[in-house]
Amino acid sequence: KVVRLVSVPASLGFVSLHIHAATEDSTSPRKIIKVEELSLYSTPVQEAKYVEDKQTQLEEGVSWVRQAVAPYTSWCQDAYIKAKPKFETAVEHSKGTYEFLKDAPPGFYPRLGLIGFAGIVGLFLARGSRVKKVIYPLGFMGLGASLYYPQQAVTIAKDTSAVMYDWGLQGVVTLESLFKDSGKKKKGRKEEKPEEASEPSLKSDIVSTKETPEKGSTSEGSS
Repeated sequence: KVVRLVSVPASLGFVSLHIHAATEDSTSPRKIIKVEELSLYSTPVQEAKYVEDKQTQLEEGVSWVRQAVAPYTSWCQDAYIKAKPKFETAVEHSKGTYEFLKDAPPGFYPRLGLIGFAGIVGLFLARGSRVKKVIYPLGFMGLGASLYYPQQAVTIAKDTSAVMYDWGLQGVVTLESLFKDSGKKKKGRKEEKPEEASEPSLKSDIVSTKETPEKGSTSEGSS
């Protein structure tokens, strides 16, 4: 084993090694290229412009109609939003009345017929004025209903009296405001008239003051 290890470095001494000098091309600095600059990864720059299509006559007409109808549609939407809860309440009341009439208590329809007949009698008696044609049928129907339904009639009478009282107060307030406004207008007109009358008196005073110096100068010239 020792002979083998010694023979290996001895054999290396007989090996001939050739060394070549480096050329100038190999020693020149290398250019570093980015990944984006490679042809495989480069993307051409595209300049795109958006061009709007010209509107046709049909499109112009449709847009004009939409602009013209827009305020009316908004008004209809507002009216629908306001009327929707009222309509729903009316539908609920109608459903309640239908269910009540469907399972009406005994004797309800004869009473209803008598109340309607009382309204027809009131309409027959109310001849001449339109106010009577409204008041008489309602009054006779109210009397007929109060005979059969006294408790409900009392509650309705209380509610209507409260409503009528409120309306009366509102009417009195509006009349007072109208009278106050008319009184203020009359006072303003009366105050304007004396001012107009005082203006000619001022003018006459100014004319008289102008005439007095002229008279004094004429008297001095004569003397």
